Amino acid sequence: MRVRVEVSTMATEIPWDMVLAPGRGLVYDVLDREAPVVGRYFHDGGMEPYGMVPMGHGAPAFPLAKRRRGKYAAGGQGWFEVGSPVLDVAAALTQGFKQREVLDWGGVAFHVLDVTAVDPPEFASGRARLRTSTPVVMKGSGRDSTGARVTRQAWLLPTDPEFPAYFQGNLRRKAETLGLDPEVSLTEISWVGAKRSFRVGQGAKPGAPIEVELVGAPETLQAVWSWGLGQANAAGFGWVAA
Repeated sequence: MRVRVEVSTMATEIPWDMVLAPGRGLVYDVLDREAPVVGRYFHDGGMEPYGMVPMGHGAPAFPLAKRRRGKYAAGGQGWFEVGSPVLDVAAALTQGFKQREVLDWGGVAFHVLDVTAVDPPEFASGRARLRTSTPVVMKGSGRDSTGARVTRQAWLLPTDPEFPAYFQGNLRRKAETLGLDPEVSLTEISWVGAKRSFRVGQGAKPGAPIEVELVGAPETLQAVWSWGLGQANAAGFGWVAA
């Protein structure tokens, strides 16, 4: 399930280093007030067996804002989305955002206009074509062609040979974390957007938005839609465009 938070702002731009970075802290702040046990559990280590945190968020979007080269445009009415495949978490986020009138997004004031819970598509056919609005990040083995490890920060792009296998492994770990059917497969990467790096903590994480076709149980595909693609979803990466 997703939570769509409709907002307005007088700001005309969001600094690039604040496009994604404030989302994680804002979500945890809401959980700390509405479901503090869950918030601490996620923050302290995540869900077994992989330590994953089943929630994600996207970047704010202001479709009518005036675009300026090199700037992340804001202004007027827009929205951002958060989500979780765990219904109790999504419900707590919905309730928490409904109680806010103003949000601080990295120094930019958002006035809350409306908060709506959005159910995932049915995916009854067992197929899903998903396109992200934020970059997908994924780490690889860090090994060269000889098998020797050359780095511990082996960020992969969707065009890298290791990417499909590591991406699919991430999908299956997500399903196993939630107790869902883990037989979910990547069948096609149909589009790759421009590479971009965002700083959300220590160091910048590089990636690219993608469109993929997945095959799996409908419940698993719904969970992925609500959670996000790739790693670092709680930091705003890999958010699936609604």
